[in-house]
Amino acid sequence: MAARDDINCFESRYRSGNTPWDTGRPDKNLKEYLAGLVSPGSKVLEIGCGTGDNAIFIAGFGLRVTATEIVPMAMEKAVKKAQKQGIEVEFLLKDIMKEAIPGHPFDMAFDRGCFHHFNSLQDRRRFAKRISGHLNEGGAWLSLIGNADDLRPDMGPPRLKAMEVVEAVEPFFEIMLLKSSYFDSNQNPPPRCWILIGKKRKGPL
Repeated sequence: MAARDDINCFESRYRSGNTPWDTGRPDKNLKEYLAGLVSPGSKVLEIGCGTGDNAIFIAGFGLRVTATEIVPMAMEKAVKKAQKQGIEVEFLLKDIMKEAIPGHPFDMAFDRGCFHHFNSLQDRRRFAKRISGHLNEGGAWLSLIGNADDLRPDMGPPRLKAMEVVEAVEPFFEIMLLKSSYFDSNQNPPPRCWILIGKKRKGPL
């Protein structure tokens, strides 16, 4: 659950342009794996859409996309980008940890850098459970997560160990892939990430 101070911090960074995660293009990892996780007409939920590049890319496949964000400045930029490109995306200023997202259940969920912002196992599990609760039976979740094997001392995304990812996700998703890779980034070298693909488990949560 995002605190007001966190939202204000990100709002300030978007206003100042201090947003190294905002590359201005869809992430290469999303481009690599999307087609294998969806079918024509699929409904896709993006959590933490930022300025919209990934959501717009997904919608360009002819998929129905709902994209959420908690930072108003980022949402404003995303809406303008989609309108300029003539791409239809339902952008919502909502926090999945606090409220249900309209349009669920979805066939797929995607987040780039949201999961790793939760500091405790309890909160990470709650996030995974909330994602699962918004998906159809057998729905897929693609998450790009900061990787603790990135040992550089400089600032970057929060970083998790593989076990920290597995412990939070496994109760709600069958882990189909957990792969070490790199975020698509304008930084050189780019930050390392985990690519997680999970399949929603059957039965009650």
